[in-house]
Amino acid sequence: KMKKERRWTYKSQDSGVESTTASNQTAMAGGMEAAADKGGEIVKARTDEREYRRIVLKNSLEVLLISDAETDKCAASMNVNVGSFSDPEGLDGLAHFLEHMLFYASEKYPEEDSYSKYITEHGGSTNAYTSSEDTNYHFDINTDSFDEALDRFAQFFIKPLMSADATMREIKAVDSENQKNMLSDSWRLRQLQKHLSRDDHPYHKFSTGNMDTLHVRPEAKGVDTRSELLKFYDEHYSVNIMHLVIYGKENLDKLQGLVEELFQEIRNTNKTILRLPGQPCTPDHLQVLVKVVPIRQYHELTVSWPITPTIHQYEEAPSRYLSHLIGHEGEGSLFHALKILGFATGLYAGEAGTMEYSFFNVSIDLTDAGHEHMEDIIGLLFRHMKILQHSGVPRWIFDEISAISETSFHYQAKTHPISYATGISSKMRIYPTKHWLVGSSLPSKFNPAIVKKVLDEISPSNVRIFWESNKFEGKTDKIEPWYNTPYSLEKITKETIQEWEQSAPDVNLFLPIPNVFIPTDLLLKDVKDKENFPVMLRKTSFSRLWYKPDTKFFRPKAYVKMEFNCPLAVSSPDAVVLSSMFVWLLEDCLNEYAYYAEDAGLYYGLSLSDNGFELYLGGFNHKLMILLEAVIEKIAKFEVKPDRFSVIKEMDTKAYQNNKFRQPYSQATSYCSLVLHDQTWPWTEELDALLHMEAEDLVKFVPMMLSRAFVECYVAGNVDKEEAESMVKHVEDVLFKDPKPICRQLFPSQLLTDRVAELGTRTKYFYHQQGSNPKDENSALVHYIQVHQDEFSMNVKLQLFCLIAKQATFHQLRTVEQLGYITSLSRRNHSGVNGVQFIIQSSDKGPRHIDSRVESLLKDLESKFYNMSDEEFKSNVTALTDMKLEKHKNLSEESRFYWGEIRNGTLKFNRIEAEVAALREIKREELIDYFDEYIKIDAPKKKSLSIFVYGSQHLKEMVSDKAKVASPFIEIEDIVRFRNSLPLYRSLRG
Repeated sequence: KMKKERRWTYKSQDSGVESTTASNQTAMAGGMEAAADKGGEIVKARTDEREYRRIVLKNSLEVLLISDAETDKCAASMNVNVGSFSDPEGLDGLAHFLEHMLFYASEKYPEEDSYSKYITEHGGSTNAYTSSEDTNYHFDINTDSFDEALDRFAQFFIKPLMSADATMREIKAVDSENQKNMLSDSWRLRQLQKHLSRDDHPYHKFSTGNMDTLHVRPEAKGVDTRSELLKFYDEHYSVNIMHLVIYGKENLDKLQGLVEELFQEIRNTNKTILRLPGQPCTPDHLQVLVKVVPIRQYHELTVSWPITPTIHQYEEAPSRYLSHLIGHEGEGSLFHALKILGFATGLYAGEAGTMEYSFFNVSIDLTDAGHEHMEDIIGLLFRHMKILQHSGVPRWIFDEISAISETSFHYQAKTHPISYATGISSKMRIYPTKHWLVGSSLPSKFNPAIVKKVLDEISPSNVRIFWESNKFEGKTDKIEPWYNTPYSLEKITKETIQEWEQSAPDVNLFLPIPNVFIPTDLLLKDVKDKENFPVMLRKTSFSRLWYKPDTKFFRPKAYVKMEFNCPLAVSSPDAVVLSSMFVWLLEDCLNEYAYYAEDAGLYYGLSLSDNGFELYLGGFNHKLMILLEAVIEKIAKFEVKPDRFSVIKEMDTKAYQNNKFRQPYSQATSYCSLVLHDQTWPWTEELDALLHMEAEDLVKFVPMMLSRAFVECYVAGNVDKEEAESMVKHVEDVLFKDPKPICRQLFPSQLLTDRVAELGTRTKYFYHQQGSNPKDENSALVHYIQVHQDEFSMNVKLQLFCLIAKQATFHQLRTVEQLGYITSLSRRNHSGVNGVQFIIQSSDKGPRHIDSRVESLLKDLESKFYNMSDEEFKSNVTALTDMKLEKHKNLSEESRFYWGEIRNGTLKFNRIEAEVAALREIKREELIDYFDEYIKIDAPKKKSLSIFVYGSQHLKEMVSDKAKVASPFIEIEDIVRFRNSLPLYRSLRG
């Protein structure tokens, strides 16, 4: 259960076409320093040691070069200023389809999928996404393979080969991607919002595409999709609307020479940028209340206003200012008032749009009571707007936002090159050169008039209210055509909203107070002991402290993890649910206070762990101890407030009930975990326990749960030894050393362990299960091969197998056979027990067929491994070595690695170095022996498990598939009973 993002700030309006994996849009580093580069000064952060240069090639391609001598990955991102808004009439999804097709091959590199193969085999990743106005292509790779990868990448924009035989295969991939989204409430609402707009505006379009829009309808009209695809590419892909970011290890001059050599052949047709016909909403689409039936169990209000885009005033940041106040969660805020009334569990505010139109949105997660008081909530929202109007625009609030932004910006952690490059390339057409890195992240110009202008647009006469609830099922009269979302629409006057405002409950709404958590001490500690690995600084019968000072990143930040190992916390389904409620209620009572800390860049989180619960604190270290003390005090003085218990129980119940709407592949991976992990419980049992739980049960449980505990601690970053020790001592003093202690030490017999079931060798296990959502057509397979417990040499053999087999798997099962959009091969680590898993989700084929194709692929891999040359083997070893030696980018990344070693009980802090040493010793024959012994079809030590989840399309196959499971294969009828019959691997903990 994850906390949602607190507020929205400006983001470009995504048209509903997503990237497959790593296309995160990250905040860019910037600040008051400037790099004197050709083409103008580029503002960057004080802590940023990279070099930047803007160049323009002879063909007009605008490029940002980034030189980072420390990087061990290079990256590139090309942003093309054309997206789904440019789809031709009658060919919805063509821009997205082109994004899929462009990666296939080029005249210079005609072998199908050779680009992806080259990237994967050299330690990299590749992806793309299509949004409303942009298509972005990006990759990263090990540094020594960058030049050739960049050449292959450039050829897509010079002479791509979009082959005829690949056309139908990739239309199927787009259709499969759309099928995956059909039962997603966020996609459904987004399309409904678009549907309720001007039909002559590009915003109105369906952007993903599917079999119908890309094949069936065009064919019926005599239109050849591939011809239209080539025409679309010729018309729109012109270098003058492209922006390229290159992130390399070489100096700027060498990078410039490389780019000039590879990219100057991209043609320039002087394409004009698409101009939108103003706002997508007419008066008919405003002052409306739209009732929507979602798939999952929840109630939500999304209140939306079309506004003049504020991206043109990004330095004045009016929407940032308003989202800060409307989305605030401290005392006096709208959210706090709704929470006290028991009406809401979350509120988020911000702007989303393009350069030419925009919406300001307020989204509110409602309780059942909130659903019954929708009119009061809308009334309070508009009353809050009036308070903001009457309060003017206090300078101190803008200055505080500006100060927080600036501090966050200057001391921002480094991110992965692919994310960094992708984020910048998408900004280059929006911002002037000097702000390519900064974007909208540094509000600096105080302008009350602009804030007031936006506030005036957020009015009752301009509103669109989308009200989602399962309670509307059977009470709507309209259907959105692309996702078949039921809805009804009614007009709502500003007079009605004024009546709601007047009749709403009398609550105390006021502006936030100044933020005491803004850090002022940003000095770095003078660390005398430069430990390369965590050291055990302190151990008592109550706790153990691991400490790792920052010797690499040099930011005034810290990372703290504390796992409270409480044996009772996870001892049964009832205990898991009670522990979960304890964590939820702790966060609930801390929210108003901790919100200020999070706003200032100091974060905390509470979550269940395998053996109890975990506390995380991270961010600026200056006031971290203050927040830690507040959290520990709430644990010590925990109380169950019946009204909040009821709200959290309702929220938790819906979260459990919504498990049945998860993607089928997610259901399959959950079943796999349940088979393997000892002391875990089916979510259906936990839900049953929750439904029968009362507040009094939690009152009795928490003191018992906390009565025996051991705290495992990790403190890292800009913290000295004394501070680290004082944190743990404080926890002990408050919880363990009171005359009547809340916690006492664990008994020796209570040392906690993580045990994993060991599957039988030369036996294949099957588990068949109907998908939990009867409306979902998709089926899924998890094909899991359990191999060995943590050991360096065995680990790297498995990693090497995965590297070599990964691209072959994707190419055969996804590209050639088109089994499903979601197709992957990955390593799986269960508490130190390693294996490999294939995950495939399909609306076209049933799980048994997919499993047979995985078996066939494993057979094909035999020849791939047996025929691998020494040169190929060495190349793969080199690629994996480079991947493993890739440095951690920031404190959080490093800390997660070390905390994983502590939590798993392996404590192999030198794992990377030791595994690289083992990797360099491996011979080709040893890898083949490993494959023969553990992985291939008839391997003598093979242990495998196939989980079949059946969607509605293939449900009729389930009975006959189960009947085909015969000795030596074994059908799992009851997961927990089966798990209890298996031997367990030894625990690495305790």
